[in-house]
Amino acid sequence: MAAAEDYRTQISQVSYRNQAFIAGKFAAAASGKTFDCISPVDGKVLTKVAECDQEDVERAVKAARAVFEKGTWSQMAPLQRKRIMLKWVALIEKHAQELALLETLDVGKPIAQSLPVDVGSSIKCLQWYAETADKIYDELAPARPDSISMITREPIGVVGAVVPWNFPMLMASWKLGPALATGNSVILKPAEQSPLTALRIAELAAEAGLPEGVLNVLPGFGETAGQALGRHMDVDMIAFTGSTEVGKFFLRYAGESNMKHVALETGGKSPNIIFGDVADINHAAATAAAGVFYNSGQVCTAATRIIVQEKIKDQFVELVAKHADKWRPKDPLDPKTAMGSMVDEGQMDRVLSYIDIGRKEGAKVAFGGERARRNTGGFYVEPTIFDDVKNSMRIAQEEIFGPVVVAITFKDDEEAVKIANDTIYGLQASLWTRDITRAHKVARALRAGTVNINATDGGDITAPFGGYKQSGIGRDKSLHALEKYQQIKHTYIQL
Repeated sequence: MAAAEDYRTQISQVSYRNQAFIAGKFAAAASGKTFDCISPVDGKVLTKVAECDQEDVERAVKAARAVFEKGTWSQMAPLQRKRIMLKWVALIEKHAQELALLETLDVGKPIAQSLPVDVGSSIKCLQWYAETADKIYDELAPARPDSISMITREPIGVVGAVVPWNFPMLMASWKLGPALATGNSVILKPAEQSPLTALRIAELAAEAGLPEGVLNVLPGFGETAGQALGRHMDVDMIAFTGSTEVGKFFLRYAGESNMKHVALETGGKSPNIIFGDVADINHAAATAAAGVFYNSGQVCTAATRIIVQEKIKDQFVELVAKHADKWRPKDPLDPKTAMGSMVDEGQMDRVLSYIDIGRKEGAKVAFGGERARRNTGGFYVEPTIFDDVKNSMRIAQEEIFGPVVVAITFKDDEEAVKIANDTIYGLQASLWTRDITRAHKVARALRAGTVNINATDGGDITAPFGGYKQSGIGRDKSLHALEKYQQIKHTYIQL
């Protein structure tokens, strides 16, 4: 991997795509408006980006609907769709360094993570779904000898994909892979904080041969472009990843418009249960630190609640604090950096305000708790550990989306499960024990879409991802994700 100085040299050579991408071409917003794309690395403006709104949504939906109805992509032979998507993947791989640098500049994550994780995982995701395009079979239902009962799968139509800023390219890939492989047209709205990689990969998709109008990208704000997509009568589906609050808006928009399908992956407050019989307490502590400080805690599955058995609580918190020291934020362009910045000043202020709330609630700051790297102009927060926390506290119940973890004690298995499930969320959970019976019983009792045993945040593109309760509706990743981008049709034939 290149050195920090090499990446700084490359910055001067970066060309930012900063217009909307509609019907295969870059275009200014219809209003002519732009907004500043600010790098949280140093607080400086990278470029001015087109601020799309309702009129741009109309243009994109019209283009997406036209190509869908024409069948250029939706009726294309699956093998040919696969070939175009694989060519797109090859182009993304060719431009991996550029895309990783864009991701780091846009959202402040360490370059050591944006290259292998954000770009690398996006490549694997898109390649995996490209390969599914010609491997999706229809079915025959059991029927009498004088009839045929067919079950076929069709693309749902025009999909609005609204993705967050914490993993901009990867979250886009989780939507684009299955949506495009199944023949849909897509309008992608990246978060206003992170539009750069979305615009670039759309350009690469066109270069690979994706027909005009199949993939459109509209940078802009949620209350304008996002709402217009959610309310549009000719959008068949919204696939959203982001906050629970905004996810509920999309449910409302669907109900008030055309009852479009809505798939949501929303918030989390993941429990990480540490039993007294944990096999390797130091490894569990190191993993607990990584599980919440990775990406500056801006991860929906972040293991933000350490629920630890009383007899090992003090030792475990001390070990997590020891490992937290390795996660102090540094220059995101330095390949040795483990933790970078928050995405913007507003998110930094939000996290710092929650740290103040924790102090006022009576929790003890065991590590960190302050803003970091003040002299850089960027937006950095120290990894922070709260001890002596009750699960009823706001810092234990509300999604902070920053490098803040709380420690809560329990006595026995029943209490651990009760505390873990005492949340409106149910995205992910983890537990650490050497007792296989306990592991299975507790995993079954936890109300979460993913349960990790002796790990945090496990699984890859082959495993479904999504949550219980207010953590969402539907699943990303795996073959299960294909289902939400398809309509199931039954055709009965009387012979």
